[in-house]
Amino acid sequence: MQDAMRSGSKKIALRILPLLCLGYVIAYLDRINVSFAALQLNEDLNLSPAAYGLGAGLFFAGYVLFEVPSNLILRRVGARLWISRIMVSWGVLSALMALVHSEATFYLCRFLLGIAEAGFLPGVILYVNQWLPSQDRARALSVLAASTAVAGLVGSPLSMSLLGLDTVWGLRGWQWLFVLEGIPAIILGVLVLLTLPDTPKDVRWLTHEEKSALQTALDSEAGHLDRHRFHVIGRGLFWKVGLLGIVYFCMVLGMYGVAFWMPQILQKTLDGTNLSLLGWYNAIPFLAAVVGMLAIGWSSDRFGERKLHVVGALVLASVGCVLAGQATGLVASLVALSLASIGLWSVIGPFWAFTTARMGGLAAAVGVALINSIGNTGGFFGPYLMGWLKSTTADYRVGLDVLALVLVIGACSMMLVRADKSVKPVAD
Repeated sequence: MQDAMRSGSKKIALRILPLLCLGYVIAYLDRINVSFAALQLNEDLNLSPAAYGLGAGLFFAGYVLFEVPSNLILRRVGARLWISRIMVSWGVLSALMALVHSEATFYLCRFLLGIAEAGFLPGVILYVNQWLPSQDRARALSVLAASTAVAGLVGSPLSMSLLGLDTVWGLRGWQWLFVLEGIPAIILGVLVLLTLPDTPKDVRWLTHEEKSALQTALDSEAGHLDRHRFHVIGRGLFWKVGLLGIVYFCMVLGMYGVAFWMPQILQKTLDGTNLSLLGWYNAIPFLAAVVGMLAIGWSSDRFGERKLHVVGALVLASVGCVLAGQATGLVASLVALSLASIGLWSVIGPFWAFTTARMGGLAAAVGVALINSIGNTGGFFGPYLMGWLKSTTADYRVGLDVLALVLVIGACSMMLVRADKSVKPVAD
């Protein structure tokens, strides 16, 4: 039975995860490509650092407002249909960002893009929960989360090259960037609808023994969760879910506080020279994040431990932010931003593995969406806080120090979350 479950899990990882990972790559690319567009967009629209930070963060206002409703709809209509709808609508709105012509339209389009993408992350997490037992999820979620770092790795030089299309057919480079990076989401959304299966029992590439072993494990886990942990959305809401929401808030604030400003931070170290290489320089911290998060996700599953992996990653990210604020040259900035990126992205897999192991049924649908909603408000405050402090101090150092402090608060909050003793981690 155990051998059948392992072989089934490996097949799922090879068949299902690549498509979901590609969706993550495109989602994150469409979310942060504004950080490169800003190199031209801010001047064209006469945006101050504070105005750019506000517009970048407004994505998350729309995202958070529609997160829980979107996840409840997904639970009713099914993951395949709803994830497809999310991808097509965000692709359309991302391309329409090319039409912004003022500060107000910039704000509006970013807000609508957040509404369109709402529910994607928790929807994919819940979808993975329908396929893989808890002991295999940290690696799977780390692989999915690594896709966001891959988006930064690939998207950084790609976005800089698209800016080079400036004046082609009368369009600015940032307009080409939004259009050409929005179209793949539309195509992939249609592909998801046509090819993504709903549950393990719907596929032919799993043997009867593999389906039976996986379903037995998933049913056992679901029954245990229903008996013991549905109270998470009841009397434990403001303690367990609230604390986990704070942890995720701190991580997301740090992640997007760094990601939305990284090109401009690195641009400052170049002193106006070699800007053609900026995209490649910006990719280096994301490459470090991919390697680091896969290693930490493997470690979390290997030792059956989640909580300390989350805490350690947040502390590492905090150290990286402090060093980035003190760095004066390109190499020092890249090293510091790489440390921060490793820590920030490595939180994701162990965090969601820790969280979803404590919720089942409706509790998972609501709890995951609620934690993600609380957390993603950090996506609004991170870019805006960095922009406001940059406008106020004319420097990135204070903003990065504030991000570091927030990440320490996140680590302390995670230490306060009591591990559920009825959940026994499974090591390899």
